[in-house]
Amino acid sequence: MPKLNIAVSHKLSQDEALRRIKTFLSEMKTQYADEIENLCEEWDGNAGTFSFSAMGFNVSGTLLVKKNEVELSGNLPFAAIFFQEEIKCAIREKAESLLA
Repeated sequence: MPKLNIAVSHKLSQDEALRRIKTFLSEMKTQYADEIENLCEEWDGNAGTFSFSAMGFNVSGTLLVKKNEVELSGNLPFAAIFFQEEIKCAIREKAESLLA
């Protein structure tokens, strides 16, 4: 299974970065309800796990909100291997915008 590892730096407080990430995930549940199924998230302090299904494929990973950066690690389905860089770029752009 292809791995996805992204680190995005930020200048927010750790609590504000965490709040923005959690808010974004909640908004995704509503905004993409017709494209994403079973979006689940669990948090233990600043560390979270997530999973969802999109187009019949399962995606899962972890988020770690640190003082100056957010780390995302995840597993992509093999069918997404050819789009891995595009997916990575799209996630990075969204994260940078979210944490600006």
